Amino acid sequence: MEPVVLIMTTVGSEEQGIQIAQAVVERGQAACVNIVKHIRSIYRWKGEIWDDDEYLLLIKTRESLFPAVRDTIRSLHSYELPEVICVPANKVDERVQGWIMDTTVQKERPQADKPSAKD
Repeated sequence: MEPVVLIMTTVGSEEQGIQIAQAVVERGQAACVNIVKHIRSIYRWKGEIWDDDEYLLLIKTRESLFPAVRDTIRSLHSYELPEVICVPANKVDERVQGWIMDTTVQKERPQADKPSAKD
């Protein structure tokens, strides 16, 4: 079975978190997204230290779908540089892993690998 990963990103509003979460779940790119409310982020950006309230998205998916999830986040995110961090899930209950496999789309094979009409 394909490995499971946890993708994390932060957003500045609950509305944006919901928008990204709904998009990746509806597109079959993730089985589930948890939105953790009211986290505090302290970070350096463009030479200044910032201290902001944010929302953390925990996205559960297959490893092969990282590029698709990343691209969806980038396309919907308001930040100039959205944080997208992918962490392997080394130990996953087999039933949960099966659910993630069943509720996400398998990454399509590259066009060159698909059989041609002549085959």
